[in-house]
Amino acid sequence: MPALLLVGLLVQGCAVGPDYRRPAIPPADRYTVEPLPAQTAAAAAPGETVQSFASGAPIPAQWWTLFGSDALNALVDEALRANPTVHSAQAALRQAHEQVLAAWGVLAPAVDATGSGERQRLSGAQFGPGARAALFNIYNASVGISYGIDIFGGARRELQALRAQADYQRYVLEATYVTLSTNVVTTAITEASLRGQLAASENLIAASSKRLDVVRRQQALGSASGADVLALEAQLAQDRAALPGLRGQLDRQRSLLATLVGRLPGDPPSVRFQLADLKLPASLPVSVPSELVDQRPDVRQQEELLRQASAQIGVATANMLPQITLSGSYGGSALESSALFQAANRTWNVSAGITAPLLHGGRLLHQRRAAMAAYEQADALYRETVLTAFRDVADSLRALTADAESLNAQSEAEGAAAASLHLIDQQYALGAQSYLALLNAQRTEQQARLLLVQAQAARYADTAALFAALGGGWWNRSAPLVHD
Repeated sequence: MPALLLVGLLVQGCAVGPDYRRPAIPPADRYTVEPLPAQTAAAAAPGETVQSFASGAPIPAQWWTLFGSDALNALVDEALRANPTVHSAQAALRQAHEQVLAAWGVLAPAVDATGSGERQRLSGAQFGPGARAALFNIYNASVGISYGIDIFGGARRELQALRAQADYQRYVLEATYVTLSTNVVTTAITEASLRGQLAASENLIAASSKRLDVVRRQQALGSASGADVLALEAQLAQDRAALPGLRGQLDRQRSLLATLVGRLPGDPPSVRFQLADLKLPASLPVSVPSELVDQRPDVRQQEELLRQASAQIGVATANMLPQITLSGSYGGSALESSALFQAANRTWNVSAGITAPLLHGGRLLHQRRAAMAAYEQADALYRETVLTAFRDVADSLRALTADAESLNAQSEAEGAAAASLHLIDQQYALGAQSYLALLNAQRTEQQARLLLVQAQAARYADTAALFAALGGGWWNRSAPLVHD
């Protein structure tokens, strides 16, 4: 029997089907039509900074720490520990890994031990006239070995497919880490933005209320018309109508933040984020385009699905070819258990079998064609994912450039409104301006401040989006996450 097993190992040929080859890296040397600028526009807003682009610089695995908030760092860590989506992805990876280990057994002989004990009574009529009935025990024990020779590599291709599935689940887990950390950061930024917008809106409403009171008094004295009062009342009502929406958005962000860190919506984190609590990263690492396909977890996922589809072509091809099986057993059979292992009662057998598919109604052929079509589909989805990855980076880079320009323009508008308010306030103190003019200037300044808060938040959010678009730096992790 060992000789037959050795022969089986020696006759295994090469695996049928295509050998997987990684797709070529896109021949791109930049993400956008125009060369990437060295930095964003000069910062005109007080406290804002110019962001520089460092091409080829390493992306930190914990990139969110660049925002300089201990509270934010703690929330991201809590999310990575407690979020159910992470737990699900971790379990899926363990399952896929165990399936790979189980599949290795197909390439090794299967050894099984069997045993039985039986008491029988045979009728005397079975042995002829006058024969007496027979009553006896029979015992059997044996070790059986079976081995399917993977001569055309079908089992090995199936193992390759399972290993690709395990690697796919690994990149699903990495993508979960990147997506979750990005969602926590952007949710915190949105919360901070909404708090700033609420404060500016409340100040705007206060200014509008004062202005309406002044015009009403002027109407009573005959110096203002009813139309003026109605116009201001409509404006105040419009300003107030915006508050419930902002408060509702803030409540939803708080609920979202709670669920991201694995809590119920009624138990959100106690921290309250303000834009002033966050620091805008001044230096932004930007991977070179040739490295992006290795760094984006979604691209790596799709590549593993492509590798799996390639292996399945080999499986389908091998199923169309003969299958060879070796088997044998060694044991004993006796009428008494004590004699089971005596030399005279030993039993053994060795056999070899071959099964060749002849007629299956075209099923095997069409299964192979289906596997080839699945590979073509996976290849198309891979190319689409690569295109999306490059577009994400390009969009993030353009957004950051536009954000800086928009912030500068909005900062200038807010500065002009503040200067106008200061001037009118001085003139009002000297009696050169009316109180209504002062209130109008205050309203204009508050509106400009509201838009400035939105422009500041956009820079923070798009900075986080760039880190996510570049893959999140998971490959630079010095040690596995505690929760891996």
